[in-house]
Amino acid sequence: MIPADLPGLDPQWSRQVQVLDAAGVERRWHVLDNGPQLSARGEHVVGTVLCVHGNPTWSYLWRRVLGQAAPGWRVVAVDQLGMGYSDRLSQPRTLAQRVDDLRRLTDALDVTGLVVPLAHDWGGPIVLGWTLQHAHADGIAIAGVVLTNTAVHQPEDQPKPAAITTTRSRPFLDLLTMRTPAFVAATTALSRPALPKEVRRAFAAPYRGSERRGSVRDFVADVPFESHHSSFPTLAGIAQGVAELSVPALLVWGTRDPVFSTRYLVDLQERLPHADVQVYPRGSHLVLEDHPEGVEVIWSWVTARFGTSISGPHEPSEGTVAPTSVDTDSVALNVRDRDPETTAIVELGSDGGCITRGALSERVEEAARALYARGVRPGQRVAVLIPPGIDLNTIVYAVWRLGAVVVVADAGLGLARLGAALRSTSPDHVIGIRAALLLVRVTRVPGARISAEPSAVRDLVAQGRSRPSLPEVATMHSEAHTRNRLESDGTGQDPEAAILFTSGATGPPKGVVYTRSQLSAQVTMLRDAFGLADGEGFVAAFAPFALYGPPLGLPCAVPDMDVTAPHTLTAAALADAVEAVHATAVFASPAALRNVVATAGDLSESQRIALEKPRLVMSAGAPVPVSLLHHVQALMPAAVTHTPYGMTEVLPIATIDPTTLDSDEHEGQIQPGGTRGGVCVGTPLEGVDVRIAALDDDELTERPWLLGEIVVRAPHVKLRYHRAWAAQHAGERPAGWHRTGDVGHLDAHGRLWVQGRLVHVLHTTHGPLAPYPVEHRIAAVPDVADVAVVGVGPAGTAQCVVVVVPTRRVGRRDSPLAEATLAAAVREAAAVPVAAVLVKDWLPVDIRHASKVDRTGLAGWAAEVLHGRSAASPWSRARTVTKRATSAQPTTRSR
Repeated sequence: MIPADLPGLDPQWSRQVQVLDAAGVERRWHVLDNGPQLSARGEHVVGTVLCVHGNPTWSYLWRRVLGQAAPGWRVVAVDQLGMGYSDRLSQPRTLAQRVDDLRRLTDALDVTGLVVPLAHDWGGPIVLGWTLQHAHADGIAIAGVVLTNTAVHQPEDQPKPAAITTTRSRPFLDLLTMRTPAFVAATTALSRPALPKEVRRAFAAPYRGSERRGSVRDFVADVPFESHHSSFPTLAGIAQGVAELSVPALLVWGTRDPVFSTRYLVDLQERLPHADVQVYPRGSHLVLEDHPEGVEVIWSWVTARFGTSISGPHEPSEGTVAPTSVDTDSVALNVRDRDPETTAIVELGSDGGCITRGALSERVEEAARALYARGVRPGQRVAVLIPPGIDLNTIVYAVWRLGAVVVVADAGLGLARLGAALRSTSPDHVIGIRAALLLVRVTRVPGARISAEPSAVRDLVAQGRSRPSLPEVATMHSEAHTRNRLESDGTGQDPEAAILFTSGATGPPKGVVYTRSQLSAQVTMLRDAFGLADGEGFVAAFAPFALYGPPLGLPCAVPDMDVTAPHTLTAAALADAVEAVHATAVFASPAALRNVVATAGDLSESQRIALEKPRLVMSAGAPVPVSLLHHVQALMPAAVTHTPYGMTEVLPIATIDPTTLDSDEHEGQIQPGGTRGGVCVGTPLEGVDVRIAALDDDELTERPWLLGEIVVRAPHVKLRYHRAWAAQHAGERPAGWHRTGDVGHLDAHGRLWVQGRLVHVLHTTHGPLAPYPVEHRIAAVPDVADVAVVGVGPAGTAQCVVVVVPTRRVGRRDSPLAEATLAAAVREAAAVPVAAVLVKDWLPVDIRHASKVDRTGLAGWAAEVLHGRSAASPWSRARTVTKRATSAQPTTRSR
């Protein structure tokens, strides 16, 4: 029997079952089974989750699945014969025998009704073989399949996992798997951070002694890498059968697994194109150990599809209205069908250049031919890591010309997170400059490498001139095995076009999938919302917007700046960019505009005149102080200053020129229901529906002054999050709506006010408190240059702590507590109970926008201070943050 002290394992789940095998030999199986407990409680069984482990683990792997079982769900976790606490075997077992063994066990356990198989490692092929046998069996209905880090196919022409090939080689097989516990120990040693010692001991408990590790060796030896292997035909049959399996599926994957890398995930997605996917970029082989929250994801997926004994099956929300449609044909994602002599892109800087629309169109076609010759095909994912400018637009448009999917993750994510983001998409190709290709090599991003150094792009284009014309898109689709199995545009389907990544300011960056029509709808929305028309010019001081100019028909200028550091945009660089294309519209982040204002004194007379031409300045990414916009208007007196509200998942949602608001609106007067101020982002744009979901209720409403999460529906909302089923499931309630993660309210005029992020709301004894309104009131205190409001303490009793950056630094401080006069002024301005006022020299913000405050890290620092522990900076580790400029100190670009 199993030891009684294994962490997380209820001994009541443990059962012994006697089952005759195919040879008529009685075998003793050990299983974990909560069925008897359900029966004892008189609970109706909705269905069974059948858990099958791999090598060299045992049913202990599934302890959390049992512990968190949804009401009415039986969980059966088996110890395969020779493994865990089941009988030891005198002879090896093949894959086919183990599939048959499992069938006999489930018959003995009376596993009937709805069944969801759940497997890991080599348990995957076994449970899938069982699933295929029972797909049409009487008494069993396969409701769905959940797989974690496994495989059903190993191409002979691709490298095998080194960890397995080394272990199964003749010199090491017995030594590593049976005579020593090396293979057993190595499996749990892969996790980072390391698993607790008692958990590692629990995994190893059934394998103490070489006589108990025979099947560990046999499992390794039974991996059929070679076509002549005895288990190869069985695995090939399972692989083929999986491709015909139409039941719902969920794939939960750790992408740092050295054995089951993402290429096996890609293979399963090709066989199960309808599968939902949840990827953990930092997860390794034992993904549910590295990310225990994955168990909650599994149960959320199961109950969302099949329900519980309490709630019953979940159905899609009723009454969902289709979003307002837009004419997506009016703005195509290409650069053709316009005046070929019109300027398309101008790059400023020492290596700058200029290209017309006609030349860009030819360049795109030639690059597409060359990329096609390099193997880029429709539906494949192509990571593009090139600075904004002519080369970036050329390659991105060429990839779209081929019907492939562009993957864009900017350097603002930081090295580790950028690598993890790219890895999570399993790109087929990576096109990048030298530094980017070095980065993807270091971070183990898959995909064929294509250089995008300026000379390499020129060579690529030249190669394309000598290539034959591209085949029709339909022909390319028919000859290419696309991952998402989308057909050409002519079939009426909507192919994926791009995967973009969020900034990761409030969590790990998420991949956001857009289709071609959604991107086209976004371009249409931008054109119509801001009256962008032919004959105007556009300055893109934020990298993604450099791609929008040509589709909008606008000459686009890329300023001389470091795109990974928005605060390097100077007033002179902006003026030169405006002059280069006679720009009437400018897009720049708040950090960029701060430095533009700060460096305005360096402008020449001609540059000042150039800045009088734009009619529109747009800034987004974080709240933009009205005082900053007034300074911008002083530099560009003809411009209205819009702050379009949106996010990577949907942009724009609403817009307004905040300088047109009355002063009392900026100050955030107390409104009915206690709602106060925030950032007014304007009236939702035409075709965009906005509702508020109260913090304690999922009901969507337009009721004024109600504080809640902002929920949006529009034709340009993303298709889904990439390989992040949990985020997609949580963020799409009800169906067709996107939960933004922002909190705010609508006023009596239908205008939307943003008050902060949902995760940053302080749940105090006085009720929920959003940070923005409080911060705006404190920002008016004369001695405060910057401010952030954070919560310290548990939800329901959280204390409001204010962190301020003084206007001037006065020597070395002995304490982070603000001096009495400043603290009193802050408390008075806050107009809410404040537990403490702390002082820092700068606030940590994201790299992409240099504007979004890392309130989570700041709250941790504040808690350390207030508890009297070390106040070491939480940003001393490798965090994706930078300093936010808080005074008019110019930042010039280092050349």
